[in-house]
Amino acid sequence: MAGKNLIIFVPPGAGKGTQSEVIKEKISVFHLSTGDMLREAIKNETETGKLAKQYTEAGKLVPDEVVIKIVEEKVASIDKDMGTLFDGFPRTLDQAKALDAMLEKLGRSIDAVIAIMVPDENIVTRLTGRRMCPACNMIYHITAKPPKKEGVCDHDGEVLIIRKDDNEKVIRQRLDTYHQQTSPVMDYYKERDLLKEIDGTGTPKETSDKIMTLFE
Repeated sequence: MAGKNLIIFVPPGAGKGTQSEVIKEKISVFHLSTGDMLREAIKNETETGKLAKQYTEAGKLVPDEVVIKIVEEKVASIDKDMGTLFDGFPRTLDQAKALDAMLEKLGRSIDAVIAIMVPDENIVTRLTGRRMCPACNMIYHITAKPPKKEGVCDHDGEVLIIRKDDNEKVIRQRLDTYHQQTSPVMDYYKERDLLKEIDGTGTPKETSDKIMTLFE
């Protein structure tokens, strides 16, 4: 029996890494993260990796055709019986159509697109409340996971800091970019009745449990 081929869409700061790990463990899929793959291709100096490096070093987005090529090379090597969880791909309609084409060639198709829905205001509250220890990198939250002593790390007594990307202006810019990129792609899958919207406003476990009901 062929494995499930899934796509996950999660806004920044809404727990994509956590939920991807849960899905990977529970239903045994290969977690294909395009960010990780691009870094791996660049590190291994593959032909496509060298091309991607030219763009990343210039501070530009890697073009669709390069990303598609890297994904295509990887997908062909994944056991059909295992299935794949696509994370960070597709980000554009062209990528979505290219993914359909490459899966069709392999006799596969997308089974479901999981979209974890969290209102922007919730995400802004989550991320602006994060604090980090500069020494041990432990993450706290002023309300959800406060340190024992306000503003100080429990482990080494260092004064906690706010990461640069956790300021409200940056967070809202990241959310705007996410919505602009993903809305047309999610609509594409919604029209094909593949989009499964999951309420992500609860705890990570509550969100995981909702995702798992899709596969029962």
